[in-house]
Amino acid sequence: METTYTPARAHFASLCDHAASTLEPVVIHRRGAEDVAIVSAAELRSLEATLHELRSPRNAERLLRALSRARSRSVKPQSVKALRAAFGLETSKKSK
Repeated sequence: METTYTPARAHFASLCDHAASTLEPVVIHRRGAEDVAIVSAAELRSLEATLHELRSPRNAERLLRALSRARSRSVKPQSVKALRAAFGLETSKKSK
């Protein structure tokens, strides 16, 4: 979604609601100044976490290989329960 400064100022609350509910940024064009965007805090945290994970070239390569495998569907999907069992991470039930 994009708008200019004057309508953004008049409808600021609804633009904030839109950014929060859709996770889409709202770009505000300003005459004579750099454009800005309203982004939900949750989306901003998610973007920052993604950037952090991709900052390391080794980690970025590992993540991109995993994404490629997932998109190729060459690996059979497994449940979290099955993965926990495969790696010895089963949760044990404590007796009371």
